[in-house]
Amino acid sequence: MIDQLLLFIISFLANAFSAFAGGGAGLLQLPALIFLGLPFSVALATHKIATVALGLGATLRHFRERSLHRFYILTMLLAGVPGVVIGARIILFIPDRSAEIALGLMTVGLGLYSIFSPGLGQTYSPRNQDKRGAFIGGLVLFTIGILNGSLTSGTGLFVTIWLIHWFGMDYKKAVAHTLVLVGLFWNGSGALTLGLYSTIQWEWLPVLLLGSVLGGYVGAHWSIIKGNAWIKRFYEVITLLVGTFLILG
Repeated sequence: MIDQLLLFIISFLANAFSAFAGGGAGLLQLPALIFLGLPFSVALATHKIATVALGLGATLRHFRERSLHRFYILTMLLAGVPGVVIGARIILFIPDRSAEIALGLMTVGLGLYSIFSPGLGQTYSPRNQDKRGAFIGGLVLFTIGILNGSLTSGTGLFVTIWLIHWFGMDYKKAVAHTLVLVGLFWNGSGALTLGLYSTIQWEWLPVLLLGSVLGGYVGAHWSIIKGNAWIKRFYEVITLLVGTFLILG
């Protein structure tokens, strides 16, 4: 019972913070699963399935706001999901420590980029919605999808900043699309792929799913009622924490 309560608290907090900042749930949740005794591969597969509930909780809140757009939905699904499936297969055959360090350095770089770009993501100025823009944007999302399927945490933060940088979203819209499309569909694809080739700790899933759904809903609510400046600052904190965690291991 103590382990179950601890899992719920960690899952709720990790997914609430992730839903507010646009990524980073693995910062707390995955290490907690490993600390409580799961091997890395089992912890990763279990974590991936639990984060699908984060997308579900966020979806329930964001659909009420009608904040999702068809162009972005189709681009993220068609480009990202194949990358996630490929990445989930890759992680089963290669060591991931070097990739985690590289990802950590890039994640810290995202935070610093946001910190030193005061106006980043503060206004919604849509761009690059023609064929060329969609192709380049989709190619980068495909690459991030591979990272999402093969690594543990932080890739949602890459999606958030790319949607802002390339497509001209503000933080609110970018976080909404990241949570729903990455949280629900990308993570769902990765979880399904890992579930077919790895072991899952089914006994822990109910409490993790409950914490993820509630945390995702609460975090999405915070991101809606707070302004872009709040989300930007929280995004910067989360990216620096996630990046440091990945580097230190």
